[in-house]
This record gives sequence, C-alpha cells and structure tokens, in this order.
Amino acid sequence: MKTNNTLPFEKNIFTRVEGELKKNTIFINHYKPCKSIIMKRLIFSTFVIVVFFFGCTPGAKKSDQKDTDKKTENVDPLMEKAKAMFGTLPAVATSNDNVSTKEKVILGKTLYFDNRLSKNNTQSCNTCHNLDTYGVDNLPTSPGDNGIPGTRNSPTVLNAALHTTQFWDGRDKTIEDQAGGPILNPDEMAIPNKQFLIDRLSKIDEYKTLFAQAFPDETKPITYINIQKAIGVFERELMTPSRFDDYLAGNTSALTEIEKEGLESFINTSCITCHIGNVLGGNMFQKFGLYGDYWDYTNSKPIDNGRFDVTQNESDKYIFKVPSLRNIDKTQPYFHDGSVEDLNESVVIMAKLELDKDLSEEETGKIVAFMGTLTGEVPARLKE
Repeated sequence: MKTNNTLPFEKNIFTRVEGELKKNTIFINHYKPCKSIIMKRLIFSTFVIVVFFFGCTPGAKKSDQKDTDKKTENVDPLMEKAKAMFGTLPAVATSNDNVSTKEKVILGKTLYFDNRLSKNNTQSCNTCHNLDTYGVDNLPTSPGDNGIPGTRNSPTVLNAALHTTQFWDGRDKTIEDQAGGPILNPDEMAIPNKQFLIDRLSKIDEYKTLFAQAFPDETKPITYINIQKAIGVFERELMTPSRFDDYLAGNTSALTEIEKEGLESFINTSCITCHIGNVLGGNMFQKFGLYGDYWDYTNSKPIDNGRFDVTQNESDKYIFKVPSLRNIDKTQPYFHDGSVEDLNESVVIMAKLELDKDLSEEETGKIVAFMGTLTGEVPARLKE
C-alpha cells in the first residue's frame, strides 16, 4: 500500500494548482487567438503559487530554525558576560576640557621626556613612568631629584587617563592635574615653583615654537596650566589594547583555553567586585585589608594610612584607589609600596585580604594566565 506523506497544507496547494491548470486549459482552447498571452500568464501565476508554497512550508521554517540554532551555537557565553562587565577600551581617552590636537601631542611628548622639568635636570616624567617598561620603573619606590626614594610605588601611566582619580590616594581628579603634581613635589622633581619652570622653558627656542603652535590663540602660551594640558593630552594617547580586547571584539581564538578558564575564575572568585570596567580597576576606592591587616601579609614598613592622609577622615584609613590590571604582569613590584615582587603571591594575598578566600595553586595560575592577556604595547610613535 502506498503511503501518502503529503501534509494537509501541501495537499491544499497542489489541489489549487491542479484546479487552475484545468480551468485555464479549457479557457485557452476556447480562446485560441490569445493562447500565447494567456499561456504566459498561466505560467507566471503557477510559478508564483509554487514559490509561495515552498516559501511557507514547514520545511522552510525548519531551515530558518537551523540557521538560528547555528548562530546560537556560535555565541560564547563567557565572552558576552565579559563584554558586559569590562566594556571597550577607547583608542584615545578624550576630554572636553582638554581637546587634543597634533601640535599639543607633540609638545606633550617633548615635555614628557625632558629632564629639564626637574630642578637639577636629573629626571623626566619618563624616569619613573618609563614607556619602554610599561609605564613604570619596576622599583618598589622611585628616587626623586635628590636621589632619595619616595614612600609609594610609581603606578603605570598607561591607560591612567581613564581612571576616575589619580595617585594611590586619589588626591587629583584628572591626568592633567596629576601631571602638575610631581614637578613641584620636593621629594620628586623638586621644581621650586611654577614660575621657575615657566622662566626656564621660556628661554628655550624650541619651546617658544612648540607652545605657540599648540596654543595659537594665546599671546603668552608658556604657562603652567598649558604644560599640564600638553602632558595630559600626550598621556591620553597611551592606550594599550591587548589580546583580551580582541576576544571581547568577537575573536574567540584570541585567548587560550587556560586563559578563558582564568577569566572565568577571575569572575567567579569575585575579583570583579573591584576590578571592573575597561581598565579593570581605577574607578573606585577600597580598604586594603577587609579581612586582615595588609602589613601582616606584605611585610610593609612603614604602614601607609592611604587616603586618610588626604581627608583626615578615620573611615579612610588604609583606603587606596583600586589599581588597573592592564599590563599587570609587566608592572611589578605590586601594591602601593611595591612590597611584593611576585604576581602569583599578590593574587593570593588579595584573595585572602579582600575576599577571605584561599586560592589553590591551580586557581591562582589560571587567574594569572588570564592577567597576561591584558598586556598591550605602547604605539612606537609615542616612545622617545
């Protein structure tokens, strides 16, 4: 017995086509003078019905469903989660208050690498924030113009323009504010006062030209605020996209399986409580030692009061700005005083002090492997 596999919907269409053919055949035979025209119309209408049939059958719906399923299979849930948490690193950290121009960037770069911004011509911005070593000098604390080390570790300047505040204690808001601080700090570049530096630069022909080009609307462009603006504009260019950004942009093969497992551990361990956003930190303050005294784990001497020294609020004791994790595997030693050299050890300490969690060696290794994907390069045009 022959099995009829035709669906009711298909039967209906075939019946309609068959009926139309029969009716039109009779019509054609009766009106032979118009036979060729009618035949063309018949073929066209039959074609439309057939196309409609195949476009609307359950088979077509199944095909569409397969395409949808395939797209769903290609979605990386971890990637989508990470996109929502970390966002996108911009090419430049723009500012409405300090609009970038090519001339400002050139001036800012020249100032950044110039030792004459220190009292005894011994130091430039690049001395402590070396662009060849990921924006740091890899020292626990940096010596000043007088050769004496300071009390806090020099954080990387890379991507710092995206931070909500500057310095470990957050005492300055913008990268422009920050640029003016170390120049006048007696323990750092030790310029006696603003006018001292303005007078020094005003005697240099190169700077007369560069300032005039960078600030063409000003009759006396060599000012301290313009020094800050120019350095700030230059530092706003110091973005370092990495393999992690390639991954967030949709390249699932940008990270290895171990690195992806590390990202998942980073999220599930709750490191994202503080290290969130496009530079994975730099946007909040936190007490260093929620579950213990940090100096018991870091052997820090002396003990730093953190933001308390700025605000004099008791609640700000041991509060520090959360650092960015961009290029973290290249910016050792770690913490505000550079007290820990090893990244694995730093991760274990943070998990214990901030989250009250004891990470296994395997978990730590995976998280550190993920952190390695956050390393990017400074564009060659911005280096000395």
